[in-house]
Amino acid sequence: MIELKPIRVLRAVSDLKSFSLAARELGIAPASATRIIAQLERDLGTQLLVRTTRQVSLTSAGATVLAQYRPL
Repeated sequence: MIELKPIRVLRAVSDLKSFSLAARELGIAPASATRIIAQLERDLGTQLLVRTTRQVSLTSAGATVLAQYRPL
């Protein structure tokens, strides 16, 4: 079972398109947000976000995970 905190971080990063903005909104360090997402990706065995130097976006797997857990 997936914990809710990583899903909240994934939602915030997806909505704000930024790890730093998401971390600020959630009251955590940007490095913590990055580690939480990396661990979630390892746990699920798939990449959830596409990261570039200027942009963060969901993969199709990330969109599926968010669709399943967004109501929570």
